[in-house]
Amino acid sequence: MKNIFFATSNPNKFEEARNVLSEYGIKITRVNIKATEIQTDNIEDVAVVSVIQASQMGFLPVFVEDAGLFINALNGFPGPFSSYVYRTIGAEGVLKLLEGEKNRLSKFKSSVAFYASNGLKKIFSGEVTGKISEEKRGTNGFGFDPIFVPIDGDGRTFAEMTMEEKNALSHRANALKKLAKWYLKISAQGAL
Repeated sequence: MKNIFFATSNPNKFEEARNVLSEYGIKITRVNIKATEIQTDNIEDVAVVSVIQASQMGFLPVFVEDAGLFINALNGFPGPFSSYVYRTIGAEGVLKLLEGEKNRLSKFKSSVAFYASNGLKKIFSGEVTGKISEEKRGTNGFGFDPIFVPIDGDGRTFAEMTMEEKNALSHRANALKKLAKWYLKISAQGAL
């Protein structure tokens, strides 16, 4: 199996990534480091800065993942500030902000940044369109999963799905699958 380090302090993200990448024969090792998260409205920039910091600590090849929930009625808020918003007001606070709002369309976006010892750097993006539910539903997943209903799903929130069901639709899994296919291809070509 190929091995890559995943720099994350989030055990839930690690489990989702481990599940997706194992399907491609890629083993990941969690490196529990917290990189400085820059303040920007671009999740790709956050991921790139974080992966470079992780690589400087000697964990190579390494990838990081940054994600955000972008709600149309709130002009894309909380976006790249989703982790902070979740810690401060939670899913309940977001539901409160949307009280009486008919437009509940939203997107989850994910950026996975990869870095190798030869300086090879690559970014992979994934997104899923959905809507914000009227109330929290489900006990699986983490973060805003109990209030996000993917449009291509069956009406359940991510938190009402198993990890495998969520990974068939999610923004994170979409980006990680792109990483896996690319990584296997360049590894076979001897580019790493």
